[in-house]
Amino acid sequence: MRHNYKNLKVWQLGIEIANDISDILLEFTKHERYDLSSQMSHCSVSIPSNIAEGSSRTDKSFSHFVDIALGSSFELITQLIVAKHRKYIDEETFIKLEKKIEEFQRMTMSFQNGLKKSIFSIIPSIFYSLFSIF
Repeated sequence: MRHNYKNLKVWQLGIEIANDISDILLEFTKHERYDLSSQMSHCSVSIPSNIAEGSSRTDKSFSHFVDIALGSSFELITQLIVAKHRKYIDEETFIKLEKKIEEFQRMTMSFQNGLKKSIFSIIPSIFYSLFSIF
């Protein structure tokens, strides 16, 4: 089953996170533009990008791309912790972004469980089809 990624709430929230990160990175010092800033930009864009790319694949393959997006979200929170420690972002901004990313993580894990269920629901019918031939 293929999915229209633009209709997926996990993709929409991923886009929102990427845009939020892009906005805060404008405030980072110039010396961070090629270090932490670059990593944060890459991670945040990776989240919706992997969901979009995976949506064109089978559910099994899509699940792998969702895993990558999920991993990027955990990496992004780690980078936000570093940014907060370096005082590039304040506590309020950190909490707002952390909550949004954690919401993405919950939604994504639930979505991925649905993908896995659809994969496993197909298996019995495949075996039935194979063995009914004999």
